[in-house]
Amino acid sequence: MNTRRPSSSVATNDRRGTATVEFAVIAPLFLLLVLGTWEMGTAVRASNNLTAAVREGGRLASMDFTGTVASNQTPNQKVEQDIRAFLNASGLPGALATISITHAEGANAGQTFNLANSTNYLALFKIRATIPFSSVSMFPNRIMKGTTLKAELVTRRGRVRSAN
Repeated sequence: MNTRRPSSSVATNDRRGTATVEFAVIAPLFLLLVLGTWEMGTAVRASNNLTAAVREGGRLASMDFTGTVASNQTPNQKVEQDIRAFLNASGLPGALATISITHAEGANAGQTFNLANSTNYLALFKIRATIPFSSVSMFPNRIMKGTTLKAELVTRRGRVRSAN
C-alpha cells in the first residue's frame, strides 16, 4: 500500500498562501479604483445638474417673466432663487452655490446685468454658478480638494411687456 501523496496535492497546498497574498495586494487597488469611479460619477452628476439649473435660470431670464416675479423681488433675485431651488431639488446644496448674472460683452462685460432694465433688450448676458466640490463629495476628497464645479450660460435678454 502506497501512502505517498500525489505531487499535485502538494502543489495545491503550497498555492493557498500565494492566493491570500495576491488578494491582499490587489484588493486595495481594486477598492481604490471602484471608489475613484464612484467619486468621478458623483462629480459628473453634480456638474450635469448644475448645468441644467443654469440653463433653466437662463430660460426664465430671457423670457417674459412679468407674471412670475413677486412684487418684493427683482428679476435677478427670482432667477437666482429658481437656480437654487433647482439645485436643491436635484440633491445639491443650492444655498452654497455662488450665482452671478453679468454682461457678456461690450464695455460693461463682467458687471452686474440688470434683467429689469429695458435698455438691456437683446443684450447678451452670462449666468454663472459655482459649487465647491467638497460640499457634493461623499468621501474625504484629498485628490480633488479645492475643486469647484461651475456652469455658465450666455444668452440674450428678451422682451418684457410693460406691467400696465
